[in-house]
Amino acid sequence: MRRLLVVGSVLLALAGSVAARPAAAPTLPSRLADTGGGTQLITAQAAAAGSTTGTVTWWNLRRGTWVKGGSAPARFGAKGLAEGASRKQGTDTTPTGLYDLPYAFGVGAAPPGTVHPYRRVTNRSWWCEDNAARSYNRWVEPRPADCRAAEAEHLIAYPTQYARALVIGFNYERPVRGRGAGIFLHVNGRGATAGCISVPAAAMDRILDWVDPVRRPHIAIGTRSGPTAITRY
Repeated sequence: MRRLLVVGSVLLALAGSVAARPAAAPTLPSRLADTGGGTQLITAQAAAAGSTTGTVTWWNLRRGTWVKGGSAPARFGAKGLAEGASRKQGTDTTPTGLYDLPYAFGVGAAPPGTVHPYRRVTNRSWWCEDNAARSYNRWVEPRPADCRAAEAEHLIAYPTQYARALVIGFNYERPVRGRGAGIFLHVNGRGATAGCISVPAAAMDRILDWVDPVRRPHIAIGTRSGPTAITRY
């Protein structure tokens, strides 16, 4: 009888310790104002607006819960991050906000397993950043006469950074001239970017293997707190 009482006391103590265990902290996507309505999300978070480094994490929505798929160290603009709705072109800042991911591209072939739309870069491939051009913030091939070479990126000239990349839909659907063009998630170069987000090459390949247009992927970019906090988007 005494033994049964002891066992019962132990079980009650264990039950009490389980009940007292704090609930798991909500995942980052569950704290966002909007995730785009799909079941895949990339978060790109920096510590503060002036930061040039942070973390990129990709998430899957499973049975109503966001589950982490992987993460990698990230680099941001050389002058940090800026509110996407008021960002100015040429400021070397990464725009914050929630954006879609129209398609991927690269100097090399798409990694095995890639199902996202993928464009192969050739010597004729440019990204037009000329505010006066009709094709502002668009891939052009070849470069049209009204898009000056000095105001465009010759994509093949960046074989390291653009070995693999995802177009971020910042200022893309209805471009506002002067706000910025050519914002991508791409492979790391030598340091901070001119406004893009970059990750190690192996991480970029993993992301392209993971991203699926059927699941309506988006990217949320922001900081831990303050006016550009990622949870605002």
